[in-house]
Amino acid sequence: MESRRSPPRRRDDGHDGGMAGLEGTEQPRQRVGTTPARWSPAVEDELALKALELFGDPTLGEVRLPSRPESAVAARRLTQSVVMRHWGLSERLTEHAVLLVSELVGNAVRHTGARHFGLRMLRRRGWLRIEVRDPSRGLPCLLPVREMDVSGRGLFLVDKLSDRWGVDLLARGKTTWFEMRVADR
Repeated sequence: MESRRSPPRRRDDGHDGGMAGLEGTEQPRQRVGTTPARWSPAVEDELALKALELFGDPTLGEVRLPSRPESAVAARRLTQSVVMRHWGLSERLTEHAVLLVSELVGNAVRHTGARHFGLRMLRRRGWLRIEVRDPSRGLPCLLPVREMDVSGRGLFLVDKLSDRWGVDLLARGKTTWFEMRVADR
C-alpha cells in the first residue's frame, strides 16, 4: 500500500512554511493584533533625559560611560538629545552624528579593554565636534571596505560622513573625534 503525503500547507502570507525536515508542518502564526514596537519621539526624549540625568551633559564636560555594549545606546541617546534638541540641528545631521558616535563607542568598547570611556560634545560657529576618549593608545585603522564586508566599516563611515576626523594621543590613552559642518542660522 502506497502512502501519500499531502503537500505542505500554504500560510496566508504566501510562504510554504517549510523548513528543512519540517515540510508539511504548519508553522505558528503571528498573533493577530500584535504590532512591533514603534519609535516614538516622546519616549525617545524621555529616555534621552534619563541618560542626561544618569551620565551628565556631554556639552558641559566629558561624561564617563561604562565600557559595555549597552552604553552605545546611552551614547546615541545623548547625541540625539544634544544635536537635535539642545543645538536644534537637522534630523539628517543628527542621524549621521548618532551613527558615527555609535561607531566610535563600538570601537572603544570592543578594542580597548577599558572599564570606562568618555564622551564629549562641542559646538562652535559652523561646526560640531564629538569626542570619544579611552585609555588605550592603540590607534584605530581605516581599512578598505568591500561591498560584502560585514565588519570593519566603522571608520569608513566616519571618514565618509564627517568633514574631519582624527585621533589625539594623550599621556594615557587617546581621543578619537569627528567634526561636521553645520549651517548656523
